Amino acid sequence: MNPISIGALLSGLGVIFGAFGTHGLRGKIGYDLLQIYETGTHYMIIHAAAILMYGLWHRSQPAATRPKCWPATAFLVGIVIFTGSLYTITFTAIREFGMITPVGGVLMIVGWIGFGKQAWNK
Repeated sequence: MNPISIGALLSGLGVIFGAFGTHGLRGKIGYDLLQIYETGTHYMIIHAAAILMYGLWHRSQPAATRPKCWPATAFLVGIVIFTGSLYTITFTAIREFGMITPVGGVLMIVGWIGFGKQAWNK
């Protein structure tokens, strides 16, 4: 896994999704669903930046003692589950998909804790 490439790609997708929400969805879906979509995009961009930051920090560590890259994986899977469930709610209006949203949020938290622990130990 190359966190810098993945973080950059997700950042670009976040901008595309944000623009789509602003220009493509406004006025076409209800305000409540638009807010759900915007929350997904917001968290996607924040955690794409987290993956980029982690990748840069990770790369700065000596290769011999570089930790496993699992916090970036937790961020990535968290983005897919959290944002994906919110986007699914937006386009289907089936709010039951919200039951899996917290799983993505927990994975994002796990990523932050893992990143912090790895950085602390260095």
